[in-house]
Order: sequence, then C-alpha cells, then structure tokens
Amino acid sequence: MMAFKENSRLNTDRVRSSGSSGSSGGGSGLKIGGGLGGIVLVLAVGIIFGQDGINVLNQVTGGGGFNYQQVEGDSGEKFAHCKTGEDANTYTDCNMVATANSLDYFWQTALPDQAGIAYTAPKLDLFKQETVSTGCGSASQAVGPFYCPADQVAYVQTGFFDTMKTQLGATGGQSAEQYVLAHEYGHHIQNLLGNLKYSQYDPQGADSGAVRVELQADCFAGVWARGAQEDTSSPVQIKPFSSDDLERIINATEVIGDDHIQMTSQGHTDSSTYTHGTSAQRTAWFMTGYKTADMNRCNTFQASDLNNPKA
Repeated sequence: MMAFKENSRLNTDRVRSSGSSGSSGGGSGLKIGGGLGGIVLVLAVGIIFGQDGINVLNQVTGGGGFNYQQVEGDSGEKFAHCKTGEDANTYTDCNMVATANSLDYFWQTALPDQAGIAYTAPKLDLFKQETVSTGCGSASQAVGPFYCPADQVAYVQTGFFDTMKTQLGATGGQSAEQYVLAHEYGHHIQNLLGNLKYSQYDPQGADSGAVRVELQADCFAGVWARGAQEDTSSPVQIKPFSSDDLERIINATEVIGDDHIQMTSQGHTDSSTYTHGTSAQRTAWFMTGYKTADMNRCNTFQASDLNNPKA
C-alpha cells in the first residue's frame, strides 16, 4: 500500500478538531462535499451513504457571523502522536495530517508554476462529533468530508472511511483515504482559481457545472498524487504508488459516482439529478491528472465530452 517514508516530519499547526454541542454557529454560503441538490436530498442520501460530492446551498443553517467557539483549544496536544511518517502509516488521523502536509507542500509550488497564482493553505478539521459548526453552517457527520470556502477549511469526519467501506462497498485503505482529502483540497484550489461559481450557476444534471466542478477536483487530486510521489524535497515524503494503491483509489472514485450511489440506494439512475459525475467519469478525470501531473489537462469546463477527458 501507498505509505509515507517513516522519517517524514509532520506538522500539525493547521490541523484542529472541532465539534458541536448544539449551538448553530456559521453563516450561509457554498458547501462543497457531501450531499446532492438540497437539504432533503442530503438527509435522504447523505445519512445512508455519507458520500463525498458537491452540495450547493444558498441558504445554510445558522445565521450571523461565524465563530470558533466549538473549536478545541488543545488541537496541538490532540494530535501530538502525529510526528512521523510511521505514525501516518499507523493512525488514520495522522494519515490525514501527513496528507494535508503533502498537499500543502505540493500546491505551494505547483499552483504558481502551473496557474500563475499564489497558494494559501486551507485548514484541516478532523471532527468526531455528530455535528460541526462551519463557516457554511452546521453540518452533520452524514454529509461526509467537505470543503467550506467561507472559512477555507476541509472538514473530515474520520468515521466516513468506515462508512465508505461498509455502505458503499469500497475496499478502503490508506491511499483511498488520501484521495478523499486530496479531492477536498482540489475544491480549495478551485476556490483560489474562482471556479466554484460554476456549481452555483448550474447545480445538477449530467453535463452540469456541479459535475464539472466535481470532476476537476478529482483531476486535481490526481495531479497531486503524481507530483507528490516524485517530490524529493518535501519534509513529508510519499513512497511511489503501487498497483494496489491505484486500484484502491480507483475503487473509491467508482463507489462515489452518481450512478453507483443511485443504483445502490434506489435501484435505478436519473442523470438529470447528477451532481458528482459517474463512476467512469470520476476515474477517468483522476487518472488524467495522475498520468499528466498537469493542471491544464483538468479543464472540465471546456471539455466537450466528460466521458473522454481528451475531448
């Protein structure tokens, strides 16, 4: 399996753990990750599957300004066991810390080199409570991993990885978990590029802006996966991918496709309600990023055929 080199040095400065004890907190905005086109569908599908995806909400629970009252003050101590690559290969939370470190080190060079803009790192929130207060509103663990552009935080309820295996049939594993976080960081890259607006303009359908946003985030995850394993200067070193690593990632892209989730949940598919892309599309765009390591090959918004990234 894909793993970090044991002597990698982890940095927990931008990682925190938060929860909610019942206060609403948060404001309104886009919520990227987990869910379909509205609250009802989030509850109907998200609670059952907790799938990763894109959900555009113009009105999200809560109101007023965002506050961090529910954020634990001892996050540094909470992740004190995450020091080395060996820890990342042992514990799921440390795997997320190390992956976030690797993503930051990669994108701080790749984004200015390939897109001509500066990279600002998001924060990572590893929450274990049933709900979490965010800049996009209050979210339950049913939403699954998501990115909130209002506070520029990637939120991961680590229990999602078990749900992905038990309810969606994923094989799981370290590399599959890394792909999930790399996808959420892909949404952060889109936020910096100004691409998230396309999902708001056109929130569902097989050829929608929402699907194109989602597939681009998959492609960006592939760009990182290729580039990170070739980086010899980062303090967080990833070992080269094995065929098993790629198979686990491809399995993850397949089980969170719209068609797979809809067939699993309702026994049929309706492409007019797609917001994530099909299993085949998600795999194809991830592999495009992985094979090329080129952000410019991830322009889903100009693709004439989402089934064929070259078109």
